[in-house]
Amino acid sequence: MLRVLVVDDIPAVASLHGRFVSAHPRCELVGTAGTGPDAVSAVAELHPDLVLLDVHLPGFSGLDALRSVRADGSLVQPEVIAVTAARDVDTVRTARLMGVQHYLVKPFTAGELHARIDDVLAERRASAAVAGSLDQQGVDAVLRPVTKRPLPKGLSRPTLDLVRTALAELGSASAAEVADHLGLSRVSCRRYLEHLADDGECVRSLDYTTAGRPSTRYTVAVA
Repeated sequence: MLRVLVVDDIPAVASLHGRFVSAHPRCELVGTAGTGPDAVSAVAELHPDLVLLDVHLPGFSGLDALRSVRADGSLVQPEVIAVTAARDVDTVRTARLMGVQHYLVKPFTAGELHARIDDVLAERRASAAVAGSLDQQGVDAVLRPVTKRPLPKGLSRPTLDLVRTALAELGSASAAEVADHLGLSRVSCRRYLEHLADDGECVRSLDYTTAGRPSTRYTVAVA
């Protein structure tokens, strides 16, 4: 479960983004902040895993707040999704240099935010799995060349790689099983599995043993 801090100087926007966060099954909203100094204090007090950080804030900017957090070696450093109307190259470049991997331009939908949150969850799981081991099938899946054609809107390479590896570990699975395995949403995993199936990396089949409607299973394609 990700503990999330929302930082925005407009209360109505902070409230909306907080509702978006709370609607994600793997997130817990732990607090909000409306100024740069308050954001720094909230990170120190609440120890969030993820910060939704506005750039333009009273007191000092969101990037200055992040700079202060990054400079404090006593803090467990949170992941950051920059959520802002700022679109200039310098702002994006500065955010990237400070470790911001995700950037959402306002206004955005709950679905767009949830896709970024799923990416953060996928990256955390991938980092935690570095010390683990894979069988040959899993190794082959990780090393398999990735198609360079553009991904459909809303899909990302890191999450695609994680879903690909999870399916290799499971051999055959439904979207719900992959979602449970990765800690991601079922809908998101189904989109990635459908993309892999369209690319011929796995094969779809219908499972009629489930109650009610048959479910779709995805099986790693035999090279």
